[in-house]
Amino acid sequence: MAGSLPEIVAGTVQLPDATALDGELVVWDTAGRLAFEQLQNRLQRRGARAARAAAEWPAHFVAFDLLRLSGTDTTGWPYRRRRVALESVFAARRLSAPWVLCPSTTEADTVREWLTWASVGMEGVVFKRLDDAYQPSVRGWQKYKVRETTEAIVGAVTGTLASPRTLLLGRFDDCGRLQYVGRTTTLAQTASSTVAGLLAPARRGHPWTGWSFSAGWGSRETLDVTLVEPELVVEVGVDVARDASGRWRHPARLHRARPDLSPTNVPHLASPPR
Repeated sequence: MAGSLPEIVAGTVQLPDATALDGELVVWDTAGRLAFEQLQNRLQRRGARAARAAAEWPAHFVAFDLLRLSGTDTTGWPYRRRRVALESVFAARRLSAPWVLCPSTTEADTVREWLTWASVGMEGVVFKRLDDAYQPSVRGWQKYKVRETTEAIVGAVTGTLASPRTLLLGRFDDCGRLQYVGRTTTLAQTASSTVAGLLAPARRGHPWTGWSFSAGWGSRETLDVTLVEPELVVEVGVDVARDASGRWRHPARLHRARPDLSPTNVPHLASPPR
């Protein structure tokens, strides 16, 4: 990825030699919200285009662990020791952009506060045991995601009308157009049967006629879908990850069908909070 991220490569001069950090690349927009789609776009560029993108959408490396320090393998150290060493590197070297030290705490009240930061696109928090060594290729941590329950309109399905596999969901924008917002995970058989009995084939003039839908966020694979009349409202669970248009980046989990609600009762599509 070096060719796509010249500012990260240039920033390595700030680090001690023979040092390895574990972390995550991020791009923030001008409002301070995580812009995952811009990071994806950055990774497609090289040369002069990458340099221009670095100026417009600079990437940062958020460090949350230390694997090697000046040639010393630190993976066998307990996490609390690795964390102290990581903080020391930032302080002693006075690291600045593109390097960012990931916040860390053992205080429950601080964690609860962080979990309210959905407005910046933070999906949740990660937990590591303080006495654990670093385990390469092993997920030695747990992730807690912030989720919310909301409603959406079924505009299409994968599978068949008689046995839908997933539901493609929509919401009206402020101009009254039904916009695609995301797709559910694969339905359980009971849920599929229940929803099938509430769906109607699409009539002429469906708002999604001629549209194509990606198999996943950032994927070029397209789905084979069957349009349905956009009348059924469903209740779903989603996390807070959104793209710049307000679409859900991760699949939604179907909670239940809501035939008691009208599509007009569903919240309008809104861009992420600014």
